[in-house]
Amino acid sequence: MDKIINSLRPSRIIIPILIGVGVSGWLLYRNFNAEAFSFVEFTWHTLLFLVIAFSMMFVRDVAYMYRLIVLTEYRLSWKQAFNIIMLWEFSSAVSPSVVGGTAPAIFFLYKEGLSGGESTAVVLTAIFLDELFFIFSVPIVYAFYGNNIFPPAAEHYSEVIYGFYIGFGIILVYTFFLAYALFVNPYLFKSFISWVFLFPLLKKWRMGARKWANQLIQTSKIIKKKPFIYWFKSSLATIISWTGRYWVVNFLFLAFFEQSKNLYDQFLIYGRQLSMWIILLVSPTPGGSGIAEYIFTDFLGDLIPNKSWITTLAIFWRLISYYPYLFAGVIILPIWIRHVYKKSKKYKVVK
Repeated sequence: MDKIINSLRPSRIIIPILIGVGVSGWLLYRNFNAEAFSFVEFTWHTLLFLVIAFSMMFVRDVAYMYRLIVLTEYRLSWKQAFNIIMLWEFSSAVSPSVVGGTAPAIFFLYKEGLSGGESTAVVLTAIFLDELFFIFSVPIVYAFYGNNIFPPAAEHYSEVIYGFYIGFGIILVYTFFLAYALFVNPYLFKSFISWVFLFPLLKKWRMGARKWANQLIQTSKIIKKKPFIYWFKSSLATIISWTGRYWVVNFLFLAFFEQSKNLYDQFLIYGRQLSMWIILLVSPTPGGSGIAEYIFTDFLGDLIPNKSWITTLAIFWRLISYYPYLFAGVIILPIWIRHVYKKSKKYKVVK
């Protein structure tokens, strides 16, 4: 418990904030133009779509909470689901994207009354559904837009392409192995993991890998018994949550840029974000801070009339979709820890 709590200490928000602000400042400096903020006019139209952009994060979080309730078979209350999702997002925001908040999420669920096996099953199922969303969505938007889902004539175009395919390849392989382990033969997968971690360079992580493989076996036993409605509801919630996240940017464009009302452009913005997130999912920085702002300007800069505006728009995007989770986590984590501690203490006394 102490190890996970220490990894989520509130002081850790300083690192992603410094990285994000530093990169944003550098981008503003590099592309400084007197017109960088000239598009920001707070008319009733702008305010309306900014409110809608904020509401998309609300939609996203509610969908995630509902999915968590479904995955736990309604054993969590909405309040518990809210706390877990906020803390899960906080742990993801202060951890490298490639690491994510998997271990803390299992811990949060365990402390809310689920067993270790059930907590692992819920988190792995949620991750599996998220990865499936990307695996199916990316080919669909690519079929419609082709290479337009990448920034045209970008300075680092080849690097962007390589980053995308490497990221998508990692997701594809990971999801394939996870699907095989969960639905086909978890025991063979455990044997494979044990064999891989016999190599001298990997030997020190062998016990952890075997523990993870055992958790997969338990997870497989749990989720194989789930009915169709369980998968339908959780899959629908997954689609709504990711769509809500992406529509933040769509509504920001609608708030400030008249020409973005074109339906083709709206779906192109959505498609660009899909390819952006494939790269961000393997980001080494906490919550993709710094890299997210840079990639945003690279991927979406050609879709607005003046490229000097894109960094400012990226700042708006992160203010809505990223930084609130940092501050929510700082507020909720201490309260949640006190609640869990009191509950554990009360349980020990009763026992």
